[in-house]
This record gives sequence, C-alpha cells and structure tokens, in this order.
Amino acid sequence: MAAPTQSQPGSVGPARSRPRAAFTPLFVGPGAVRKTLDQTLWAESIGYEDVWLSDTGHVDALTLAGVLLERTERMRVGIAVSPVYTRTPAVFAATVATLADVGPGRFVLGLGSGSETMINGWHGLRLRKPLAHVRETVTLVRQMLAGEKIDFDGEALRSAGYRQPPVEVDVPIFVAALRPRMIELAASIADGIILNLFPLGSLLQIMEMIHSDLAKAGREPGSLEVGTRLQAMITDNIDAARTQFRRLFGPYFTNPVYNAFLASAGYEAEAAEILDAGDAGDWRRVRAALTNDLVDAIAVIGSREQCQERLFALAEAGIQTPMLFCMSDDPDVQRATFSGLSPAQMSAK
Repeated sequence: MAAPTQSQPGSVGPARSRPRAAFTPLFVGPGAVRKTLDQTLWAESIGYEDVWLSDTGHVDALTLAGVLLERTERMRVGIAVSPVYTRTPAVFAATVATLADVGPGRFVLGLGSGSETMINGWHGLRLRKPLAHVRETVTLVRQMLAGEKIDFDGEALRSAGYRQPPVEVDVPIFVAALRPRMIELAASIADGIILNLFPLGSLLQIMEMIHSDLAKAGREPGSLEVGTRLQAMITDNIDAARTQFRRLFGPYFTNPVYNAFLASAGYEAEAAEILDAGDAGDWRRVRAALTNDLVDAIAVIGSREQCQERLFALAEAGIQTPMLFCMSDDPDVQRATFSGLSPAQMSAK
C-alpha cells in the first residue's frame, strides 16, 4: 500500500495527510554509536523515512551520519543542526561530499547559528553576525559542492583558492530558524527550514511569515520543506512527562533568541520570569515558569491517539517533517513512542 501523500504548507484535503516519518535518536557515552545504529535500523524496518541527528556535542553527528548512511538502505539521514561557527565552509563541503558518496541522494545538511552557551562557552568562539555567517556558509558550501574555485570576501567569512570535485547528487541544505530575519533567510536560500520549541498557537503566524517570505523570494510555497524538532512521549503519566520537558528544555528558554520568541508568541510574563530566573541561576524558578498549559502547547505528550491527533494537526498547518525526539531515556518508552507514531499507525487513523 502506498504511503499517504504528504501535506504541503497550508494544504488541507478531504483525506488526512500524514507527515513524513522522521525521528531523532539521542544516545551518549560508550556504546552510543551501536545504540543509535540499532534504533535507526529498527525504525527503518517499521517505515520511518528519516533519521535526524543532533550536533550538540558528546557524539559527532557528521561522523555518525556516515555510519548510518552505510548501514541503512533507504532512509534519509539529516543533521539538525550543525552550528556554522564550529566548522569552516571548506570542512563542511569536504564532509558533505564524503557523505554524499556514502549515501547518494540520502544526506541532508542542516545549518544554524547555535547559541551563546555553545559557541562562546563550549568552543571559546564569538557568536557574531549570525545571519551573515549562516547566509555566507550556505553560499560557500553550495559553491564548493558545485566544484567552483572559491574567491569570496563577505561580511562574516573569507575564502580563496579552495576547490574540490563537484558532487554528482543533490545535497539539500536546511536552515534552522525561529525569528523573522532567519525565517526570511531560510525562505530565500534554503531547501528546507527547521523550527523548534514553538507553542502550537504561534504556528499559523510562522507559516504566514514563511509563505510571505517565499513569495518575496519568488518561490512557490511547496519549494521549502518545513520541518521541526518535536519533543514527544506516549505516556499515561502526563505530569511526569511535563517534568521531563521542563528539565530538558527549560534552559533553552533562557537563551535570548528562544526567550524573545516565547515572548513574541504571547507568553511575555513567562519569558520574563524565565530570563530573570536564568540570570540568577535559579533553575527551579525556570522550570516553574513553564506552566502546564505552555508545556502542552509545545510538546506532544499523552496517549497514542492524542499524540497522533497532534501530528495530524501540525501536518494540516504545514509541518511536513516532524523530527520526533522521545524525551524519555527508557528504551521501552522510546519504542512505544516511535512505534505508536510510525507510518503504519498514522495511516490507520
């Protein structure tokens, strides 16, 4: 039986279109590569189409992508996302060419600016001119993958004399975006956009912004794949799942970009409280500011049926590729979540 047609941004038809089946594994420490590979092969066996790897340290996502491309048969392997400051465009281009050779037509590069904690703190670099840095990285990587000899002097980056053989397959580049200027950039230069941690009520505004920016760039609505990180858990214990969300993602909202987005989405009081508590290092207050209503607006938590309905609602609103991340580290909960939201289960609705 053929898979249901995926929804395009803003399309709602009489038949319910399921979103693309995509997930994100997250194992760290000894054995992480084997665990990730085993989970990915299992996910492929039950119909998952994508695996998206997080590039936030612990395990190198681009190295791991090569392992998964070699062992899987049909899955698309994506990075969501690599911060543009931690590798030069020439390093990205050489790595991408290698991965495209391992899994022709199945690799997707996701790029983003990262955060002050990651760039300034972990790497000892400076997160400056993020818009220009992302734009120029995409430009340079595309030129390098095309086999052009580089002579580039931009606002944030410079490169001269580099050339590598052109790749023979298409390698889509996605851009992580949340605020208006980065969304506009993604709509103008990227093959896809990766959203994250948005309250459901703000999605209509985000999609309207994407459509408007695509029109300004002279592009059709369907030319930009809309994906998102999605924090999910099929569970009967809603309170425990909310607590887990607060523990894992509370620190994200102390980041100025995420905090400003939360305020712009109608949660001004919560955003202000989170920012103040984060500045004071009071993580209990940060977690408390993430109310039940706010957590429920962002995360996909509940019974299998409730989680499925949320995915259908997101698909009808324009999310084509929800990258499911199970918030539990319990293998049984992970398997129940991913299997309950698999293509076979979603198509049965």
